[in-house]
Order: sequence, then structure tokens, then C-alpha cells
Amino acid sequence: MLESGAGWLARRDVLPTAMRAVFGYYAHSGVFDYGSLRLKSRVDDTVDEMIATAFTDVEEAIAEAFDRNAADFEYDTKLVLPARLTLGHCYRTLDERRHQEAEQLTRLAVEALIDGDMRDAINDSEFEDFAVDFATDSDDRRQIAEIAQEVLQARVESHFADYPDQVRDIYDWAVDISERHQDEDERFRALMERARAGEDGALSAIQTEYRDATFADPPEIFTAEELDLPYLKTQYDRVGVIYDGMVRMYEAADLPVDDAFHRAIVLAIIGAQVWLDDIDDYDADVREGQLTPVTAEYLLNDDDRVAARSVVDISERYFDRARAQATEADSPLTGIATEYIYYDGSPEVLPGWN
Repeated sequence: MLESGAGWLARRDVLPTAMRAVFGYYAHSGVFDYGSLRLKSRVDDTVDEMIATAFTDVEEAIAEAFDRNAADFEYDTKLVLPARLTLGHCYRTLDERRHQEAEQLTRLAVEALIDGDMRDAINDSEFEDFAVDFATDSDDRRQIAEIAQEVLQARVESHFADYPDQVRDIYDWAVDISERHQDEDERFRALMERARAGEDGALSAIQTEYRDATFADPPEIFTAEELDLPYLKTQYDRVGVIYDGMVRMYEAADLPVDDAFHRAIVLAIIGAQVWLDDIDDYDADVREGQLTPVTAEYLLNDDDRVAARSVVDISERYFDRARAQATEADSPLTGIATEYIYYDGSPEVLPGWN
């Protein structure tokens, strides 16, 4: 009865998303851990301090470049959520004496994730997320972005010097796979254009080469059931591998993370990419000819209602697996975070949803 009541509360969109996430995870798992809420506060304080320290260096460099006494700098850091969750898992599972080591590795992970995101933004000429507290023109924004990324990259390099080569090798491996997927972008765009033009075989190619693509060498973290998830290969290469690599960095630094937690992180992030970014960007991706799991489903299904339902079903399959793995790993914080991602989504913006 309590769990069914929690499910009802989770569906009440008048409640804050964070509260709905707590109730939602309890409804699914039967786990309500007050300690995980205190753990979240501890993790957030620690990671926020790490980001503030890194951005202080950025602000000093920007102020010097623009001949100012000071500068305030902001950049979206939601992508570091998996690092927050991994630090929380380390707090929960490792001996207290190992927590400083976990924090040091998390500092490297956080700054490396932000650095990588900044590089992607610069490569795509997207500078709007590099926010400062003074008026700028387009050239200024590019310069600010380049300064911020250079500062972060230098910090990351200095952190890597404190670890064995294996940690750096794992990071480079993950980045290489992600960049190879980016190099395939033009091929996928061409495939989408062919499908929209009604070319014979294009839809079949999207299904086999994008939706149902298979691994030549499947990552060890996935079970046979997970390897059947739609879009797993392409979305793992697109975003999941970065967080797979992040968790492997902890392991290479002798900070063990169990397999269930590892899977939960990667699956939740792939689900979030589709559920949050790809759904929200659907209209823009259609205009720009960008193939994503969402645009692919609308090409593969003639009926918008069927396509919208398929996108939701696929996303929920990822979240169901992530939630189950978080429970197996005894990581309520990760389960709650997965629920938060789910309740933060907006499937109603999809054509055919209503």
C-alpha cells in the first residue's frame, strides 16, 4: 500500500521533481533510504567546490585576457552527474580512509568531462553556454570559450600526472571511440536524407546500421538482455563510452566499483540522452537533418502516435534497466537520479503524443 501510494505521489506533477524522484524510486524498488539524501548533500557540496575551484582559474585567465579586475564565469555542468553518483557510491562502499583518493579521482573526472564538453562546443561553434558577467560580441565569446577550455585542459593534464598511465589510457580510449562516432555523423545525415527522399533501402539501412547496430566486441559491462536494447551500439559510442571510461578510471586507480553500479550509470546516461536532449531537440534535428534515436523512430514509423510511443518505450527500457541495476548495487542515490531524469522529461512535445 505504501509503495502504491508513493507511485501516486510520483505521478503528481505539482510536486517538485526531486520529491517525485524519491517517491518514484521507492514505488519501483521498495527502497527509501534517508541516508541517501544526506549523502547527496555531501556529494553536491564536494563536487560544487571542485567546479568552483576550476572555474576560479578560468575567471582569472579571462579577466587577464580582457584587462578586467575580475570576471564571473558560468558553464552548464549537468553532464557531471555520473561523477557525482560515482563519488557517492565510493563514499557508501569504500573504507573511510579511501574517500580522499575517491575525491581526487572525482576532481579529475569532473574536470575532464567539462573539458571534453567544452571542446565539443567549440568544434561546433556553440559558445552560448560560456557565460560571463560583461558585454561580449561573437569574437569575444569564441575567445572566452577557448580560454576556458585551455585552462581546463591544463588542469586535467596536471591531474593525470598523479596517476598511472593506465588511467590516461582509458580516458584516451573512450575519447577515441566517441570521436570516431562523431566522424560518422555525415554518413548518418546522408542516410537520413536518403530516407526522407524515399530512397529504396534507406529505412532498412537506418534500422540495421543505426537502430540495431551490433558491437564487434561488446563492452563487458552489458548483459545479453541489455545488448538487445535498441540503439545501444550507436548511443554507447555517442555518449555511453565516455561514462564507461570514467568508471573504468576509478577501477584503474584501485577504487573498485561493482558491475551493477557501472551498468546503471551507462544505461541511465544513454536513456537521458534520448529522453532529455533528443526529445527536446527533435524539431531542430529534423530541420538540420540530424539522425538521432528520436528522428529515426519518426522515419521508421509512418504514424506519429506510434513513433512517439516507441520513443517513450525505448527510453523507459533504458531507465528500467538502470533502476534495477542501481537497486542491485545498493545505490539508492543512483536510482533516485534515474527517476529524476525520467520525471524531468517532456515527451508531450513530441508530434503525435496527444
